[in-house]
Amino acid sequence: MEGKNIIHMDQDAFFVSVELRKNPDLIGKPVIVGGGSDRGVVTSCSYEARKFGVHAAMPGRSARLLCPQAIFVRGNMDDYSEASHEITEIIAQRVPLFEKASIDEHYIDMTGMDKFFGCMKFASELRQTIIRETKLPISFGLSVNKTVAKVVTNECKPNGEKEIPFPEVRPFLNPLSVHKIPGIGNATYKKLSEMGVRKIETLAQIPQELMYKILGDHGINLWQKANGIDLSPVVPYRERKSIGTQTTFENDSMDINKMKAILTGMITNLTFELRSQQKLTACITVTIRYSNFETVTQQARIPYTALDSFLITKAHDLFKKLYSKRMMLRLIGVKLSHLVSGFEQIGLYHTSEEEYDLYQAMDKVRKSYGVESVVKACIVNQPEKDKNGKVVKYNPRLKKIEKEKGEEEKKKSRIRTFINSDVSQANKLSDS
Repeated sequence: MEGKNIIHMDQDAFFVSVELRKNPDLIGKPVIVGGGSDRGVVTSCSYEARKFGVHAAMPGRSARLLCPQAIFVRGNMDDYSEASHEITEIIAQRVPLFEKASIDEHYIDMTGMDKFFGCMKFASELRQTIIRETKLPISFGLSVNKTVAKVVTNECKPNGEKEIPFPEVRPFLNPLSVHKIPGIGNATYKKLSEMGVRKIETLAQIPQELMYKILGDHGINLWQKANGIDLSPVVPYRERKSIGTQTTFENDSMDINKMKAILTGMITNLTFELRSQQKLTACITVTIRYSNFETVTQQARIPYTALDSFLITKAHDLFKKLYSKRMMLRLIGVKLSHLVSGFEQIGLYHTSEEEYDLYQAMDKVRKSYGVESVVKACIVNQPEKDKNGKVVKYNPRLKKIEKEKGEEEKKKSRIRTFINSDVSQANKLSDS
């Protein structure tokens, strides 16, 4: 671990910084992105607003009470995605190995490169290049692994840079709050506080066996981080990483409503997978194949998201552009690419907090009972109706009788088939 050189680069109040770049008049003022409505949630806030106790994920109503003079900005995920791509391209052109951990942070592995030039000098020059070319502030921490580097970055923000070499790791971590360790949420912090564990030094001295007994494998992981141990590698970033699905019809079709329903079902399954993996997508591709085997595709770059409603609308728009011939279709597919780790930013798609709660509830049901346990109504077969057009109510007793009757008919059919085959065989014998 001593020989590692890991850089963690993180934008300072990224969404707010992009808004300040668009509107310099906001510089130096308490700015809040999102949370404009009573039910809205704060997505990001400037450091001027943070002085009043405002923080991300806070209800907009609470933020307004804490900082009445704050300027609320609706936010635009398209702008944030574009700025993220700008920064990634600069890093990709200059480093041997990097991982895009989220929309606004990157890990860079410079191990071995100190033989050619100092890693701290390189990281500082890279940071200045990003600031100069994008006009966006960024901070970085340089240390022996990803965990320590991330903690260093958070400690030197905003607009800072700092190196913690191997001999200084423990002295640097020890006095910090355990809340500073990545992976410790409010629930874990509360449990540790009840044990009297508030400093990283105290956590590092607890026997591993006790940590495992209290928090299982997560406890061991936190103990290692408290001791400055993190063996996780910097995963090479591949822009084209994707997930997708497609289906070939048994019978060619040109039913537009059917196609849209299939696309809707595909998207809901893919977005569930995205959220399960804590991923966001920045590109959607729709593919169709006509009955003459001609295959056409249409793709669109989009803001980072994992929202069903947004992606479904986009998929339907792409399908509308694609389906230009009045011809049967034999295949339809959709792919989500340019994936990065991250969580949905509440309030940037005019999506209510209730809708986010709904997605979380649906995902919980799917994880317990399977992906198909919750589906969109448009992809479900229409209910059975009688000759008068009224929906036939489900009757378990009647269904059981019909099932038994069906099985009895099958049994009689097999008997008739057996008798007929015997008669046929007898006729053959008599003929001979």
